[in-house]
Amino acid sequence: MKKYLITFITACLFISCADDDKYERLNQDPKNPTEASEEFLFTSATVSLGDFMASPNVNINVFRFISQYLTATTYVDEPNYDLINRNVPQSQWSEIYRDVLLDLDDAKAYINENSDLSQGEKDARLGQIEVLQVYAWQVLVDTFGDIPYTEALQAETITLPAYDDAGSIYVNLIERLQNARTLLSSGQGFVGADVVYGGDMSKWNKFNNSLQLRLAMRISDSNSSLSQSAAEDAASNGVFIGNQDNAIIVYQSSPPNTNPLWEDLVQSGRSDYVAANTIVDIMNDLDDPRRMYYFDENLGAGVYEGGIYGSQNPYSSSTHMGESFLDPTHPGILLDFAEVSFHLATATSPDLNYAVFGDAPTHYENGITASMNYAGIDDQVVIDDYLSQPDVSYNSTNSNALIGTQFWIAMYDNPLEGWSVWRKYDEPTLNLPGSTGNPVPLRYNYPINEQNLNEANYNAASQAIGGDSQQTRLFWDVN
Repeated sequence: MKKYLITFITACLFISCADDDKYERLNQDPKNPTEASEEFLFTSATVSLGDFMASPNVNINVFRFISQYLTATTYVDEPNYDLINRNVPQSQWSEIYRDVLLDLDDAKAYINENSDLSQGEKDARLGQIEVLQVYAWQVLVDTFGDIPYTEALQAETITLPAYDDAGSIYVNLIERLQNARTLLSSGQGFVGADVVYGGDMSKWNKFNNSLQLRLAMRISDSNSSLSQSAAEDAASNGVFIGNQDNAIIVYQSSPPNTNPLWEDLVQSGRSDYVAANTIVDIMNDLDDPRRMYYFDENLGAGVYEGGIYGSQNPYSSSTHMGESFLDPTHPGILLDFAEVSFHLATATSPDLNYAVFGDAPTHYENGITASMNYAGIDDQVVIDDYLSQPDVSYNSTNSNALIGTQFWIAMYDNPLEGWSVWRKYDEPTLNLPGSTGNPVPLRYNYPINEQNLNEANYNAASQAIGGDSQQTRLFWDVN
Protein backbone atom coordinates (compact mmCIF):
# COMPACT_ATOMS: atom_id res chain seq x y z
CA MET A 1 0.00 0.00 0.00
CA LYS A 2 2.79 2.44 0.87
CA LYS A 3 4.27 2.18 -2.59
CA TYR A 4 1.29 3.89 -4.19
CA LEU A 5 0.05 6.02 -1.32
CA ILE A 6 1.57 9.22 -2.67
CA THR A 7 -0.02 8.71 -6.06
CA PHE A 8 -3.33 7.88 -4.40
CA ILE A 9 -3.31 11.04 -2.26
CA THR A 10 -2.38 13.18 -5.24
CA ALA A 11 -5.19 11.67 -7.27
CA CYS A 12 -7.74 12.33 -4.55
CA LEU A 13 -6.61 15.96 -4.39
CA PHE A 14 -7.01 16.13 -8.14
CA ILE A 15 -10.56 14.84 -7.82
CA SER A 16 -11.50 17.30 -5.08
CA CYS A 17 -10.40 20.21 -7.28
CA ALA A 18 -12.03 18.99 -10.48
CA ASP A 19 -13.95 21.61 -12.46
CA ASP A 20 -17.65 20.95 -12.95
CA ASP A 21 -17.36 21.79 -16.63
CA LYS A 22 -17.75 18.46 -18.34
CA TYR A 23 -15.78 19.55 -21.40
CA GLU A 24 -12.96 21.56 -19.83
CA ARG A 25 -10.20 19.09 -20.73
CA LEU A 26 -11.37 18.78 -24.30
CA ASN A 27 -9.53 22.02 -25.10
CA GLN A 28 -6.23 20.45 -24.04
CA ASP A 29 -3.90 18.56 -26.36
CA PRO A 30 -3.73 14.95 -25.08
CA LYS A 31 -0.44 14.44 -26.91
CA ASN A 32 1.25 17.21 -24.92
CA PRO A 33 0.12 16.82 -21.32
CA THR A 34 1.15 19.65 -19.03
CA GLU A 35 -0.60 18.76 -15.79
CA ALA A 36 -1.16 15.00 -15.77
CA SER A 37 0.29 11.64 -16.71
CA GLU A 38 -1.32 8.33 -17.46
CA GLU A 39 -0.56 7.17 -13.89
CA PHE A 40 -2.16 10.26 -12.43
CA LEU A 41 -5.29 9.94 -14.55
CA PHE A 42 -5.61 6.19 -14.00
CA THR A 43 -5.56 6.63 -10.22
CA SER A 44 -7.88 9.62 -10.42
CA ALA A 45 -10.44 7.76 -12.50
CA THR A 46 -10.26 4.64 -10.32
CA VAL A 47 -10.83 6.61 -7.14
CA SER A 48 -13.60 8.68 -8.74
CA LEU A 49 -15.37 5.47 -9.72
CA GLY A 50 -14.89 3.93 -6.28
CA ASP A 51 -16.00 7.09 -4.49
CA PHE A 52 -19.13 7.30 -6.60
CA MET A 53 -20.06 3.67 -6.00
CA ALA A 54 -19.50 3.96 -2.23
CA SER A 55 -21.04 7.35 -1.54
CA PRO A 56 -24.32 7.62 0.38
CA ASN A 57 -24.58 11.36 -0.38
CA VAL A 58 -28.02 12.16 -1.76
CA ASN A 59 -26.47 14.79 -4.02
CA ILE A 60 -24.37 12.11 -5.74
CA ASN A 61 -26.23 8.81 -5.84
CA VAL A 62 -29.14 7.21 -4.02
CA PHE A 63 -28.50 3.52 -4.65
CA ARG A 64 -28.50 2.75 -0.92
CA PHE A 65 -32.00 4.21 -0.77
CA ILE A 66 -33.37 2.58 -3.92
CA SER A 67 -32.06 -0.81 -2.77
CA GLN A 68 -33.72 -0.08 0.58
CA TYR A 69 -30.61 -0.68 2.68
CA LEU A 70 -30.86 2.81 4.19
CA THR A 71 -33.61 5.32 4.71
CA ALA A 72 -33.71 8.92 5.90
CA THR A 73 -34.43 10.67 9.16
CA THR A 74 -35.59 14.11 8.01
CA TYR A 75 -35.23 14.70 4.28
CA VAL A 76 -37.30 12.04 2.57
CA ASP A 77 -37.52 13.20 -1.05
CA GLU A 78 -34.89 10.72 -2.25
CA PRO A 79 -36.26 7.65 -0.40
CA ASN A 80 -39.54 8.55 -2.09
CA TYR A 81 -37.71 8.60 -5.42
CA ASP A 82 -37.84 12.33 -6.14
CA LEU A 83 -34.45 12.41 -7.84
CA ILE A 84 -34.99 15.60 -9.82
CA ASN A 85 -34.98 17.99 -6.85
CA ARG A 86 -31.24 17.47 -6.30
CA ASN A 87 -30.61 16.60 -9.97
CA VAL A 88 -29.20 13.20 -9.00
CA PRO A 89 -29.24 11.81 -12.57
CA GLN A 90 -27.11 14.73 -13.76
CA SER A 91 -24.62 14.19 -10.95
CA GLN A 92 -24.05 10.57 -11.95
CA TRP A 93 -23.98 11.34 -15.67
CA SER A 94 -21.33 14.04 -15.21
CA GLU A 95 -19.27 12.06 -12.69
CA ILE A 96 -19.00 8.93 -14.82
CA TYR A 97 -18.53 10.60 -18.20
CA ARG A 98 -16.21 13.36 -16.99
CA ASP A 99 -14.21 12.03 -14.06
CA VAL A 100 -14.00 8.39 -15.05
CA LEU A 101 -14.42 7.77 -18.79
CA LEU A 102 -12.76 10.97 -20.04
CA ASP A 103 -9.82 10.61 -17.64
CA LEU A 104 -9.32 7.03 -18.76
CA ASP A 105 -9.55 8.04 -22.41
CA ASP A 106 -6.86 10.69 -21.83
CA ALA A 107 -4.73 8.09 -20.07
CA LYS A 108 -4.98 5.85 -23.15
CA ALA A 109 -3.68 8.65 -25.34
CA TYR A 110 -0.74 9.30 -23.01
CA ILE A 111 0.15 5.61 -22.89
CA ASN A 112 0.23 5.32 -26.67
CA GLU A 113 2.53 8.37 -26.88
CA ASN A 114 4.89 7.19 -24.12
CA SER A 115 8.10 6.03 -25.80
CA ASP A 116 9.53 4.84 -22.47
CA LEU A 117 7.07 1.94 -22.30
CA SER A 118 7.46 -1.36 -24.10
CA GLN A 119 4.55 -2.56 -26.21
CA GLY A 120 3.78 -5.20 -23.59
CA GLU A 121 3.62 -2.57 -20.85
CA LYS A 122 1.39 -0.36 -22.99
CA ASP A 123 -0.97 -3.23 -23.75
CA ALA A 124 -1.20 -4.28 -20.10
CA ARG A 125 -2.02 -0.73 -19.00
CA LEU A 126 -4.57 -0.39 -21.77
CA GLY A 127 -6.11 -3.66 -20.57
CA GLN A 128 -6.51 -2.31 -17.04
CA ILE A 129 -8.15 0.81 -18.46
CA GLU A 130 -10.51 -1.29 -20.56
CA VAL A 131 -11.74 -3.16 -17.48
CA LEU A 132 -12.51 0.10 -15.65
CA GLN A 133 -14.12 1.69 -18.70
CA VAL A 134 -16.37 -1.31 -19.28
CA TYR A 135 -17.31 -1.18 -15.60
CA ALA A 136 -18.19 2.52 -15.88
CA TRP A 137 -20.18 2.06 -19.09
CA GLN A 138 -22.19 -0.72 -17.44
CA VAL A 139 -22.97 1.56 -14.50
CA LEU A 140 -24.45 4.09 -16.92
CA VAL A 141 -26.43 1.51 -18.91
CA ASP A 142 -27.77 -0.19 -15.79
CA THR A 143 -28.94 3.17 -14.48
CA PHE A 144 -30.37 4.85 -17.59
CA GLY A 145 -30.72 2.29 -20.41
CA ASP A 146 -29.79 3.70 -23.84
CA ILE A 147 -26.93 6.21 -23.53
CA PRO A 148 -24.43 8.04 -25.78
CA TYR A 149 -21.69 5.47 -26.44
CA THR A 150 -20.12 5.29 -29.91
CA GLU A 151 -20.35 9.08 -30.35
CA ALA A 152 -19.51 9.90 -26.72
CA LEU A 153 -16.20 11.35 -25.49
CA GLN A 154 -15.66 13.11 -28.85
CA ALA A 155 -16.82 16.63 -28.05
CA GLU A 156 -14.20 18.16 -30.33
CA THR A 157 -16.10 16.77 -33.33
CA ILE A 158 -19.46 15.54 -31.96
CA THR A 159 -21.01 18.00 -29.53
CA LEU A 160 -24.46 16.37 -29.48
CA PRO A 161 -23.90 12.60 -29.38
CA ALA A 162 -26.61 10.17 -30.39
CA TYR A 163 -27.73 7.47 -28.00
CA ASP A 164 -26.89 3.79 -28.60
CA ASP A 165 -29.17 0.84 -27.97
CA ALA A 166 -28.37 -0.53 -24.50
CA GLY A 167 -28.46 -4.14 -25.61
CA SER A 168 -25.96 -3.44 -28.39
CA ILE A 169 -23.71 -1.66 -25.91
CA TYR A 170 -23.69 -4.77 -23.73
CA VAL A 171 -22.66 -6.89 -26.71
CA ASN A 172 -19.74 -4.57 -27.39
CA LEU A 173 -18.72 -4.40 -23.72
CA ILE A 174 -18.45 -8.18 -23.58
CA GLU A 175 -16.29 -8.13 -26.71
CA ARG A 176 -14.07 -5.49 -25.14
CA LEU A 177 -13.53 -7.62 -22.04
CA GLN A 178 -12.67 -10.64 -24.15
CA ASN A 179 -10.09 -8.55 -26.02
CA ALA A 180 -8.79 -7.04 -22.78
CA ARG A 181 -7.93 -10.52 -21.54
CA THR A 182 -5.14 -10.68 -24.13
CA LEU A 183 -3.92 -7.18 -23.27
CA LEU A 184 -3.71 -7.99 -19.57
CA SER A 185 -1.49 -10.97 -20.32
CA SER A 186 0.95 -8.93 -22.42
CA GLY A 187 3.13 -7.47 -19.67
CA GLN A 188 3.23 -5.47 -16.46
CA GLY A 189 0.57 -2.80 -16.16
CA PHE A 190 0.19 0.05 -13.68
CA VAL A 191 1.72 -0.75 -10.29
CA GLY A 192 2.06 2.27 -8.00
CA ALA A 193 -0.92 3.96 -9.63
CA ASP A 194 -3.09 0.86 -9.19
CA VAL A 195 -5.13 1.33 -6.00
CA VAL A 196 -7.09 -1.88 -6.57
CA TYR A 197 -4.48 -4.63 -6.96
CA GLY A 198 -1.11 -2.84 -6.84
CA GLY A 199 -0.16 -4.19 -10.25
CA ASP A 200 -1.09 -7.85 -9.72
CA MET A 201 -1.99 -8.74 -13.29
CA SER A 202 -3.32 -12.20 -12.43
CA LYS A 203 -5.96 -10.55 -10.26
CA TRP A 204 -6.76 -8.02 -12.97
CA ASN A 205 -7.40 -10.96 -15.27
CA LYS A 206 -9.82 -12.47 -12.74
CA PHE A 207 -11.49 -9.06 -12.33
CA ASN A 208 -11.88 -8.84 -16.10
CA ASN A 209 -13.43 -12.31 -16.34
CA SER A 210 -15.65 -11.78 -13.30
CA LEU A 211 -16.98 -8.55 -14.79
CA GLN A 212 -17.68 -10.42 -18.01
CA LEU A 213 -19.61 -12.99 -15.97
CA ARG A 214 -21.67 -10.18 -14.43
CA LEU A 215 -22.55 -8.81 -17.86
CA ALA A 216 -23.32 -12.27 -19.20
CA MET A 217 -25.67 -13.15 -16.37
CA ARG A 218 -27.45 -9.83 -16.54
CA ILE A 219 -28.66 -10.62 -20.07
CA SER A 220 -29.71 -14.24 -19.49
CA ASP A 221 -33.37 -13.34 -20.08
CA SER A 222 -32.81 -10.96 -23.00
CA ASN A 223 -29.97 -12.53 -25.01
CA SER A 224 -29.72 -16.12 -23.84
CA SER A 225 -27.24 -17.35 -26.44
CA LEU A 226 -24.69 -14.60 -25.78
CA SER A 227 -25.30 -14.90 -22.06
CA GLN A 228 -24.41 -18.59 -22.10
CA SER A 229 -21.36 -18.32 -24.34
CA ALA A 230 -19.98 -15.28 -22.47
CA ALA A 231 -20.59 -16.82 -19.04
CA GLU A 232 -18.94 -20.10 -20.02
CA ASP A 233 -16.03 -18.22 -21.57
CA ALA A 234 -15.53 -16.10 -18.44
CA ALA A 235 -15.72 -19.05 -16.06
CA SER A 236 -13.30 -21.15 -18.11
CA ASN A 237 -10.71 -18.38 -18.16
CA GLY A 238 -10.75 -17.79 -14.40
CA VAL A 239 -13.06 -15.76 -12.17
CA PHE A 240 -12.77 -14.88 -8.48
CA ILE A 241 -12.32 -17.96 -6.29
CA GLY A 242 -12.19 -16.28 -2.87
CA ASN A 243 -12.43 -12.96 -1.05
CA GLN A 244 -8.70 -12.51 -1.58
CA ASP A 245 -9.55 -11.74 -5.23
CA ASN A 246 -12.12 -9.01 -4.47
CA ALA A 247 -11.80 -5.78 -6.46
CA ILE A 248 -11.81 -3.15 -3.72
CA ILE A 249 -10.59 0.41 -3.19
CA VAL A 250 -8.38 0.69 -0.10
CA TYR A 251 -9.03 3.98 1.69
CA GLN A 252 -6.87 5.87 4.18
CA SER A 253 -7.48 7.19 7.69
CA SER A 254 -7.39 10.93 6.98
CA PRO A 255 -9.01 13.24 4.41
CA PRO A 256 -9.11 13.45 1.47
CA ASN A 257 -8.35 9.74 1.18
CA THR A 258 -11.27 8.41 3.24
CA ASN A 259 -14.25 6.29 2.30
CA PRO A 260 -17.18 8.57 1.35
CA LEU A 261 -19.33 6.70 3.89
CA TRP A 262 -17.19 8.13 6.68
CA GLU A 263 -17.44 11.59 5.16
CA ASP A 264 -21.26 11.55 5.26
CA LEU A 265 -21.84 9.44 8.36
CA VAL A 266 -19.13 10.87 10.62
CA GLN A 267 -17.21 13.86 9.29
CA SER A 268 -20.38 15.72 8.33
CA GLY A 269 -21.64 15.59 11.91
CA ARG A 270 -25.11 14.94 10.54
CA SER A 271 -27.62 12.24 11.42
CA ASP A 272 -29.42 11.82 8.11
CA TYR A 273 -29.43 8.06 7.59
CA VAL A 274 -30.61 4.96 9.45
CA ALA A 275 -30.93 1.33 8.42
CA ALA A 276 -34.14 0.69 6.48
CA ASN A 277 -36.76 -1.60 7.96
CA THR A 278 -36.79 -3.48 4.64
CA ILE A 279 -33.42 -5.14 5.13
CA VAL A 280 -33.55 -5.16 8.93
CA ASP A 281 -36.86 -7.03 8.98
CA ILE A 282 -35.72 -9.61 6.43
CA MET A 283 -32.48 -10.26 8.30
CA ASN A 284 -34.31 -10.37 11.64
CA ASP A 285 -36.70 -13.00 10.28
CA LEU A 286 -33.70 -15.10 9.21
CA ASP A 287 -31.78 -14.45 12.44
CA ASP A 288 -28.94 -13.42 10.14
CA PRO A 289 -25.59 -13.22 11.97
CA ARG A 290 -24.40 -10.50 9.58
CA ARG A 291 -26.60 -8.03 11.45
CA MET A 292 -23.78 -7.43 13.94
CA TYR A 293 -21.62 -6.23 11.03
CA TYR A 294 -24.23 -4.44 8.93
CA PHE A 295 -25.86 -2.63 11.85
CA ASP A 296 -24.95 -0.93 15.09
CA GLU A 297 -26.42 -2.16 18.38
CA ASN A 298 -27.28 1.38 19.43
CA LEU A 299 -30.69 0.18 20.68
CA GLY A 300 -29.21 -2.57 22.83
CA ALA A 301 -27.47 -5.90 22.37
CA GLY A 302 -29.13 -7.91 19.61
CA VAL A 303 -31.82 -5.26 19.01
CA TYR A 304 -32.29 -4.09 15.42
CA GLU A 305 -35.19 -1.86 14.39
CA GLY A 306 -35.00 -0.26 10.99
CA GLY A 307 -36.56 3.06 10.17
CA ILE A 308 -39.80 2.95 8.18
CA TYR A 309 -38.68 3.17 4.59
CA GLY A 310 -39.53 6.50 2.98
CA SER A 311 -40.87 8.12 6.16
CA GLN A 312 -39.22 10.48 8.59
CA ASN A 313 -37.53 8.46 11.32
CA PRO A 314 -36.09 9.48 14.70
CA TYR A 315 -32.34 8.89 14.59
CA SER A 316 -32.06 7.96 18.25
CA SER A 317 -34.66 5.18 18.15
CA SER A 318 -33.68 3.60 14.81
CA THR A 319 -30.84 1.21 14.07
CA HIS A 320 -27.71 2.83 12.61
CA MET A 321 -25.15 1.47 10.16
CA GLY A 322 -22.53 -0.80 11.71
CA GLU A 323 -19.31 0.43 13.27
CA SER A 324 -17.17 -0.78 10.38
CA PHE A 325 -18.94 1.60 8.01
CA LEU A 326 -17.95 4.52 10.24
CA ASP A 327 -14.26 3.73 9.75
CA PRO A 328 -12.57 6.06 7.24
CA THR A 329 -10.52 3.10 5.97
CA HIS A 330 -13.58 0.97 5.23
CA PRO A 331 -12.91 -0.56 1.76
CA GLY A 332 -15.01 0.34 -1.25
CA ILE A 333 -16.29 -2.69 -3.17
CA LEU A 334 -16.30 -2.80 -6.97
CA LEU A 335 -16.90 -6.54 -7.39
CA ASP A 336 -16.47 -9.44 -4.98
CA PHE A 337 -16.44 -13.22 -4.69
CA ALA A 338 -19.92 -13.32 -3.18
CA GLU A 339 -21.34 -11.69 -6.30
CA VAL A 340 -19.44 -14.07 -8.57
CA SER A 341 -20.74 -17.05 -6.60
CA PHE A 342 -24.37 -15.99 -6.94
CA HIS A 343 -23.91 -15.46 -10.68
CA LEU A 344 -22.49 -18.97 -10.94
CA ALA A 345 -25.36 -20.32 -8.84
CA THR A 346 -27.80 -18.82 -11.33
CA ALA A 347 -25.78 -20.08 -14.30
CA THR A 348 -25.87 -23.65 -12.97
CA SER A 349 -29.49 -23.54 -11.84
CA PRO A 350 -31.99 -25.88 -13.57
CA ASP A 351 -33.46 -22.96 -15.53
CA LEU A 352 -30.16 -22.23 -17.32
CA ASN A 353 -27.78 -25.16 -16.80
CA TYR A 354 -24.77 -23.40 -18.33
CA ALA A 355 -21.59 -25.45 -18.71
CA VAL A 356 -19.60 -23.70 -16.00
CA PHE A 357 -17.75 -25.44 -13.20
CA GLY A 358 -19.51 -26.53 -10.01
CA ASP A 359 -23.17 -26.85 -9.13
CA ALA A 360 -25.88 -24.44 -8.03
CA PRO A 361 -26.14 -25.47 -4.34
CA THR A 362 -22.37 -25.17 -3.85
CA HIS A 363 -22.13 -21.77 -5.56
CA TYR A 364 -25.15 -20.51 -3.62
CA GLU A 365 -23.62 -21.55 -0.30
CA ASN A 366 -20.27 -20.12 -1.40
CA GLY A 367 -21.94 -16.75 -1.97
CA ILE A 368 -23.47 -16.68 1.49
CA THR A 369 -20.28 -17.96 3.12
CA ALA A 370 -18.15 -15.38 1.31
CA SER A 371 -20.47 -12.62 2.50
CA MET A 372 -20.33 -14.00 6.06
CA ASN A 373 -16.53 -14.25 5.99
CA TYR A 374 -16.22 -10.70 4.67
CA ALA A 375 -18.38 -9.59 7.60
CA GLY A 376 -15.93 -11.25 9.98
CA ILE A 377 -17.99 -14.40 10.60
CA ASP A 378 -15.61 -17.35 10.37
CA ASP A 379 -17.32 -19.83 12.70
CA GLN A 380 -18.43 -22.58 10.34
CA VAL A 381 -20.99 -23.84 12.86
CA VAL A 382 -22.71 -20.43 12.79
CA ILE A 383 -22.62 -20.38 8.99
CA ASP A 384 -23.90 -23.96 8.68
CA ASP A 385 -26.76 -23.25 11.08
CA TYR A 386 -27.80 -20.33 8.91
CA LEU A 387 -27.50 -22.35 5.69
CA SER A 388 -29.65 -25.14 7.12
CA GLN A 389 -32.67 -22.92 7.83
CA PRO A 390 -35.73 -23.83 5.71
CA ASP A 391 -35.93 -20.26 4.35
CA VAL A 392 -32.24 -20.30 3.41
CA SER A 393 -31.39 -23.89 2.45
CA TYR A 394 -31.02 -24.26 -1.34
CA ASN A 395 -34.03 -25.73 -3.11
CA SER A 396 -34.02 -26.04 -6.90
CA THR A 397 -37.78 -25.47 -7.10
CA ASN A 398 -37.42 -22.09 -5.41
CA SER A 399 -33.92 -21.17 -6.52
CA ASN A 400 -34.78 -17.76 -8.01
CA ALA A 401 -36.28 -16.45 -4.77
CA LEU A 402 -33.52 -17.94 -2.62
CA ILE A 403 -30.67 -16.67 -4.79
CA GLY A 404 -32.29 -13.27 -5.29
CA THR A 405 -32.86 -12.67 -1.58
CA GLN A 406 -29.43 -13.85 -0.44
CA PHE A 407 -27.71 -12.04 -3.32
CA TRP A 408 -29.50 -8.82 -2.33
CA ILE A 409 -28.51 -9.19 1.33
CA ALA A 410 -24.88 -9.77 0.34
CA MET A 411 -24.79 -6.60 -1.79
CA TYR A 412 -25.49 -4.33 1.21
CA ASP A 413 -22.22 -2.47 0.63
CA ASN A 414 -22.44 -2.58 -3.17
CA PRO A 415 -25.88 -0.98 -3.53
CA LEU A 416 -26.07 -0.51 -7.30
CA GLU A 417 -25.72 -4.28 -7.59
CA GLY A 418 -28.36 -4.66 -4.90
CA TRP A 419 -30.76 -2.63 -7.03
CA SER A 420 -29.82 -4.65 -10.12
CA VAL A 421 -30.38 -7.91 -8.25
CA TRP A 422 -33.89 -6.81 -7.28
CA ARG A 423 -34.68 -5.79 -10.86
CA LYS A 424 -33.27 -9.04 -12.23
CA TYR A 425 -34.70 -11.55 -9.76
CA ASP A 426 -37.76 -9.59 -8.56
CA GLU A 427 -36.66 -10.62 -5.08
CA PRO A 428 -37.00 -9.79 -2.28
CA THR A 429 -40.22 -7.83 -1.94
CA LEU A 430 -39.34 -4.18 -1.35
CA ASN A 431 -41.52 -1.71 0.52
CA LEU A 432 -43.38 1.22 -0.95
CA PRO A 433 -42.05 4.44 0.60
CA GLY A 434 -44.06 5.60 3.57
CA SER A 435 -44.63 9.21 2.53
CA THR A 436 -45.81 8.71 -1.05
CA GLY A 437 -46.22 5.03 -1.87
CA ASN A 438 -44.34 5.60 -5.13
CA PRO A 439 -43.18 2.45 -6.95
CA VAL A 440 -39.51 1.48 -6.79
CA PRO A 441 -37.65 2.94 -9.80
CA LEU A 442 -36.58 0.62 -12.59
CA ARG A 443 -34.19 3.24 -13.97
CA TYR A 444 -33.22 6.91 -13.61
CA ASN A 445 -34.74 9.63 -15.75
CA TYR A 446 -32.28 11.16 -18.19
CA PRO A 447 -30.50 14.29 -16.88
CA ILE A 448 -32.16 17.66 -17.39
CA ASN A 449 -29.12 18.91 -19.31
CA GLU A 450 -29.66 16.20 -21.90
CA GLN A 451 -33.27 17.23 -22.28
CA ASN A 452 -32.30 20.88 -22.76
CA LEU A 453 -28.99 20.69 -24.64
CA ASN A 454 -29.22 17.44 -26.61
CA GLU A 455 -32.95 17.57 -27.23
CA ALA A 456 -33.25 15.74 -30.54
CA ASN A 457 -31.15 12.79 -29.42
CA TYR A 458 -32.83 12.78 -26.01
CA ASN A 459 -36.25 12.58 -27.65
CA ALA A 460 -35.15 9.76 -29.94
CA ALA A 461 -33.71 7.80 -27.01
CA SER A 462 -36.81 8.35 -24.89
CA GLN A 463 -39.01 7.03 -27.66
CA ALA A 464 -36.70 4.07 -28.27
CA ILE A 465 -36.83 2.83 -24.68
CA GLY A 466 -40.57 3.35 -24.29
CA GLY A 467 -40.58 6.67 -22.45
CA ASP A 468 -38.23 8.52 -20.13
CA SER A 469 -39.87 7.26 -16.96
CA GLN A 470 -38.59 5.70 -13.76
CA GLN A 471 -40.94 2.82 -14.52
CA THR A 472 -39.52 2.02 -17.97
CA ARG A 473 -37.78 -1.35 -17.76
CA LEU A 474 -34.21 -1.78 -18.94
CA PHE A 475 -33.71 -4.16 -21.85
CA TRP A 476 -32.46 -6.97 -19.59
CA ASP A 477 -35.28 -6.57 -17.07
CA VAL A 478 -37.82 -8.57 -19.04
CA ASN A 479 -39.63 -10.53 -16.30
